[in-house]
Amino acid sequence: MSIDLNTPTTATPVATPIDSGVIEEVEVRGHIVDSLLLPKILDRILQMGGSFEIRECTIGSRRVDPSYARVAIKAKTPELLDAILGDLVEHGATPINPSDAVVVSADMAGAFPDNFYSTTNQHTQVRIVGRWVEVADQEMDCGIVIDHEHKTARCVAMLDVRPGLPMVVGYAGVRVIPAERPRGASPFSFMNSAVSSEKPKAVSLRAVADSIRTARSNGQKVLLVGGPAIVHTGSAQHVASLIRGGWIQTLFAGNALATHDLEQSIYGTSLGINMQHGESVDHGHEHHLRTINTIRRLGSIKNAIDSGLVTSGIMFEAYRKNVDIVLAGSIRDDGPLPEVITDMLVAQAKMREAVKGVGFALMIATMLHSVATGNLLPAWVKVVCVDINPSTLTKLSDRGSFQTISLVTDVEPFLRSLAAELVGSI
Repeated sequence: MSIDLNTPTTATPVATPIDSGVIEEVEVRGHIVDSLLLPKILDRILQMGGSFEIRECTIGSRRVDPSYARVAIKAKTPELLDAILGDLVEHGATPINPSDAVVVSADMAGAFPDNFYSTTNQHTQVRIVGRWVEVADQEMDCGIVIDHEHKTARCVAMLDVRPGLPMVVGYAGVRVIPAERPRGASPFSFMNSAVSSEKPKAVSLRAVADSIRTARSNGQKVLLVGGPAIVHTGSAQHVASLIRGGWIQTLFAGNALATHDLEQSIYGTSLGINMQHGESVDHGHEHHLRTINTIRRLGSIKNAIDSGLVTSGIMFEAYRKNVDIVLAGSIRDDGPLPEVITDMLVAQAKMREAVKGVGFALMIATMLHSVATGNLLPAWVKVVCVDINPSTLTKLSDRGSFQTISLVTDVEPFLRSLAAELVGSI
């Protein structure tokens, strides 16, 4: 079914007819209507000072059918046209007659060439010798390196750039395939509203559990990004049972979660509060520091476990199950524990390597680690962020991790119920 969107019967805005200036045709395909990609593209053209003419538009007659549009873009100058085309790349628009990606050699270490292509977290392809190639290691805020010999491309972080690396510059020969709204029913469809505490918790929990099961059945890893509130709220035992049951393969945290988890195993306290009675104990404020000191004297967390000092908790189960652990430190850390990575760039590199193969990420009560992890994840990795503080959830989405599902709720009942749902299903 072909529809002329420039007829008076349509609700789509009609652009000024194209009769002069610099013109380039682009095409966009997929579920471009119900995902609002086409209206967004047309609106961006007008916002940036251009005009358009829809020269072909075929709308899928069923929900599962893709649609197609060919749009002519006019701008007053070649520079303005290039700017518009560059902006539209991120929305899935591709020139009708694409050229190969433009590549220049990096001229210095630790910096991209001028006019480098800045990546998003969405599926990206580059054109090499007339062929579209998938970009590997997709990550936002990176550059793209081309390997002409093997006809491959990959994302690279700024600090990993070395002189001579062939880097993509400009937008020519680059196309982005935006994430589309899932076809049919989705267990998360009811949760796609703005951050709110007024969502059915039981349904949310089942959706999270089902997604974890799906990731594991597909051979993908489940990543837990955790903050110390997991321990403070008495939830460490629930996370430990999830790890013990084989539901978590990767753990990102800071010095605090590991320290207080070990403190609970050694002293039965967290921040000096007895975890059984909820009361402070004499000299309890010293326990976290004494824990760190003891572990440092033993040389490692693993040594503390092997010696029999640590017999329970998140770290205990994680080491026993060979979970991939990255503990990234901060400037406020006491100690820190021997395994905590104090070099921010080294920690980031370790996290970047560890997220490969992750199919589901669960972020619990940690703003900085959640945002840092979200920056590393491609858009097709499902992310659920749980926090009692709505600002944590908003911050994560605002930083570009738009695929994040947010749950405003207390950590302990969520983790207790999740553990019961998953561990009971083994």
